Amino acid sequence: MAEFETIAVRTQLERTQFQEHSTPMYLTSSYVFEDSEDMRASFAEEKERNIYSRYSNPNTSEFIDKVVKMEGAEDGFAFATGMAAVFSTLAALLESGDHVVSSRSVFGSTHGLFTKYFPKWNISHDYFDVNAPEDIESLIKPETKILFAESPTNPGVDILDLELLANIARKHDLILIIDNCFATPYLQNPLKFGADLVIHSATKLMDGQGRVLGGITVGNNKLIREIYLFSRNTGPALSPFNAWVLSKSLETLSIRLEKHCENALKVAEFLESLPQVETVKYPFLKSHPQYEVARKQMKLGGNVVAFQIKGGLEAGRRFIDRLQMCSRSANLGDTRTIVTHPASTTHSKLSDEELKAVGISESLVRISVGLEHVEDIINDLKKALQE
Repeated sequence: MAEFETIAVRTQLERTQFQEHSTPMYLTSSYVFEDSEDMRASFAEEKERNIYSRYSNPNTSEFIDKVVKMEGAEDGFAFATGMAAVFSTLAALLESGDHVVSSRSVFGSTHGLFTKYFPKWNISHDYFDVNAPEDIESLIKPETKILFAESPTNPGVDILDLELLANIARKHDLILIIDNCFATPYLQNPLKFGADLVIHSATKLMDGQGRVLGGITVGNNKLIREIYLFSRNTGPALSPFNAWVLSKSLETLSIRLEKHCENALKVAEFLESLPQVETVKYPFLKSHPQYEVARKQMKLGGNVVAFQIKGGLEAGRRFIDRLQMCSRSANLGDTRTIVTHPASTTHSKLSDEELKAVGISESLVRISVGLEHVEDIINDLKKALQE
């Protein structure tokens, strides 16, 4: 088995008759058949081949193959967005009457699925606190089917013990699904700790330059088969162009992540030294409550830092408005440093009670640390905090 960097660069489609060095783009909606028997056998899945780009496409296949190898998975399916991956994965595996146990600290749109849409199909959920994993088993019911979590979480950057979650899932015959978006396959491989499926928003660090949208789920081949059949009929397919961009971006993922993480740790240490800052969370800061767990299951700490400014909402707004270089945006994982106020953006649809329940205060700021020179990032943050 080749090393991560080699997989990222050398996993690609077979060359065509033109002997191209870089994989070409296959911008086609459909494919032709030799004759009626070829067409029948292809639709009957007696042949492994491309039929229609909603089902598969050479560029999406290359992207999937790369992530499958990076995560140590058996199979995968790619989606138009990260949330399409989350929804399609859960919807394909859940039935009316099923129950989900999930970490309370999840992305706002995932919270929306659990609280607004899945109840319409009689799918219920219970949340556990990331700081009280000992409560998980008490929430499991006979109808519980899935244990779901993000690690690190968005936006609080909490860490969950993946091995502990896997042991609970195995004990109660649950499907363990981990959203690994903040870590990427380079920093963390949840399948090695016992997860069944891993989800990524490829829009973030996998692309790394804020250009395209995409998502992917990889893991157990029987579960992926169910997800594939659901998605083949419901149509959340990743576009071939976006798949080509994402596959090329993965070639530099390891190099980018090394620098992202180096910058993020320096930014976190800087913020922790300031009297204007109340708390700082970064997985590889020794002050992080789950520091030892992060060191056990992550290669580096990632590029996201969460902190709270003294002075509440108004202090947070003043800080964001004073930034001169860092971008004010809702995305993350870009080469450019991005500062987000989750309570008024990514999690703005949550009520005050829901924000409190998922651990998001009005003064919480999330920084996706980019690849600018770290002193320039720190100087921008310093001026915005001190002016």
